[in-house]
Amino acid sequence: MKSVRQTMDIIAAYREVGSYRGAAAICNTTHRTVKRAVLKREERDATSDKAAERKRNYDVVAGIVATKVRKTSGRISAKRLLPEARAAGYTGSARNFRRLVARTKSDWRDEHHRGRRPAIWSPGETLVIDWGSEFGLHVFCAVSAWSRWRFVRFSDNERSDTTLSMLIDCFELLGGVPKVVLADRMGCLKAGVVANLVVATPAYVRFAAHYRFRPDFCEANDPESKGLVENLVGYAKADLMVPQVPFFDLASANVAAAAWCEEVNCVEHSEICAIPTERLRVEAPLFSPLPSLRPRVAKAVIRKVDKLSCVRFGSARYSVPMRLIGKQVEVEVAGGKLAVVHLGVEMALHDLVAPGETSINDDHYGGPRPLPQRAPRPRTAAEHAMVGLGEVGMAFLKAAAAGGASKLGGELGAIVALESAYGRDALICALERATTYSRFSLADVRSILDAGAGVPRLQAVGEPLSAAFPEVPTRPLSAYGFGELR
Repeated sequence: MKSVRQTMDIIAAYREVGSYRGAAAICNTTHRTVKRAVLKREERDATSDKAAERKRNYDVVAGIVATKVRKTSGRISAKRLLPEARAAGYTGSARNFRRLVARTKSDWRDEHHRGRRPAIWSPGETLVIDWGSEFGLHVFCAVSAWSRWRFVRFSDNERSDTTLSMLIDCFELLGGVPKVVLADRMGCLKAGVVANLVVATPAYVRFAAHYRFRPDFCEANDPESKGLVENLVGYAKADLMVPQVPFFDLASANVAAAAWCEEVNCVEHSEICAIPTERLRVEAPLFSPLPSLRPRVAKAVIRKVDKLSCVRFGSARYSVPMRLIGKQVEVEVAGGKLAVVHLGVEMALHDLVAPGETSINDDHYGGPRPLPQRAPRPRTAAEHAMVGLGEVGMAFLKAAAAGGASKLGGELGAIVALESAYGRDALICALERATTYSRFSLADVRSILDAGAGVPRLQAVGEPLSAAFPEVPTRPLSAYGFGELR
């Protein structure tokens, strides 16, 4: 019995001399042993070749899978490809087909993988921006590439005017304008694509010319070219939005976003091993200065102020100062706010409200609206006499009218006439008590007067009770003596 090493030596000697006896002489064995080892090895090699040539059940669709993987840049899934493979004649299992797709995608990635070199950012050079969305909120993110200073704000849309407004706020906080603003191929800033070059919208070009920066767009389907802001979008979603939602409105969401940015910009960044706020102080002098005039980015709508000193927008009313009644004003909407502008001056600022609602600022009307006062207007002598009793008389009339005292008109003269019998003060006290207990007939008022001052009165909770006691004559202590003792 030969060991594996001895068998390999025999086969190597046979391949060198080409004869059984020659190999046997070299290895100090018999020619029969050499022949047996060589034939066994040839049989094993033949079996291996036959196994390698065995066909797989997915070979009929391997070409289709390779074509689909190449067209989709390795993104198509086996689940999506399986029905097409079944139609093309594949009869194997889904598990075996997944193996084919996985191997084909791996081969494609190995063939088309392209290396990258790290970006080298210059101070004051590039600001990278992008939009994200989560829980119905849209989040605008911007990163200063060199200092890693981050800016995050929320909105309910991703329109062009909203994006430009966010950029203005970012420039204000930066204290200047970088030379380049690198954006994703977002539809609000893109007018078209020619030869894989993005054509910016005229509004964005005018905005860039006003702030003196160069607009730039990243490559299509290439998130790595703006990984700075892609990481910030994911960071804002995971660390800001998920722990704090739901936000009640955009204002509270943006307050939370500003506080969050203040926090993360004061913490050491793991990539640059420095604090972004401190790096921004070094970078800020290299930014271009902000222009003296701010451009208008929100879409203005002309409205006429009505007689209610309001303008209508989105089926809702918004108040403006009363001196603008009948004049034309501009209505601008941005960031969940509605601004009313007249001759370039902002006259009113409101939060957006739902259709059919009204947003009122009391200062536009000279202060809070007073409560409606409907004072009685007497006509007959009896009515004049009742109103002449003062607040108590008017309160009695209002309470009786609200309580449905249908006989009040006929009995009012007799009630007023009770003053001559009982006195004005007694009648006023009786009317006050009748109002308290909702007793408005002539008989009720007369019975209260007949009861006099001995009737108890209700006291407010916590007040001391008052009771009328009869007066008793007093005598000096000397009246109780026994006289002079002897």
